[in-house]
Amino acid sequence: MTLALWLAFLLAAILIAVTPGPGAAISMSTGLRHGYRAALAVILGLQAALLIQIAIVAVGFDALLAASETAFAVVKFVGAAYLVWLGVQKWRAKPLPPDGEVVPVARRGLFLQGLLVNLTNPKAIIFIGALVPQFINLASPLLPQYVTIAVTLCLTDLIVMSCYALAAVRLGRWLHDPKMLSLQNRAFGALFVSAGAALAVSPRNP
Repeated sequence: MTLALWLAFLLAAILIAVTPGPGAAISMSTGLRHGYRAALAVILGLQAALLIQIAIVAVGFDALLAASETAFAVVKFVGAAYLVWLGVQKWRAKPLPPDGEVVPVARRGLFLQGLLVNLTNPKAIIFIGALVPQFINLASPLLPQYVTIAVTLCLTDLIVMSCYALAAVRLGRWLHDPKMLSLQNRAFGALFVSAGAALAVSPRNP
């Protein structure tokens, strides 16, 4: 991969990462409620899902989702249901303590949440499947190119999601009113439910 081609992919990766979506929402909501270290577990889960999705694209399984209505529908509705479930849990969550202390939580569970948020989105796989091949030179060894793409995409997304989470942490320091914190939980809950509903009714083609 030439430097010019890599820079073009880096720009695309940045644009993809900064576009608000379920990943940004779960990074911010976790950072606000549990602090950045907990949010980092979610963010690492998001990156693990990206790696799996890139691997799926590399072996061509993305074509199955693009071609099969049934396969796409199954993954889509599982992902939509999971987002709605997260939204309901967030809506019902108790607000942070008024003193602003973070609530302890199992990091493994947060990692799994991040993993599933990205992994159960079939449109993400198809989008990556449409984007990544544009930056692949078939005349050159493929493995180094896919490694470069994976590292670039994951590092970019990790940095952007960390910025979202840290912004939420800083915001949370100024908002200690239990009523306001409860409103935030419900706002994030509504966001997850809306994302799930949008995924459920979305067409196969992005």
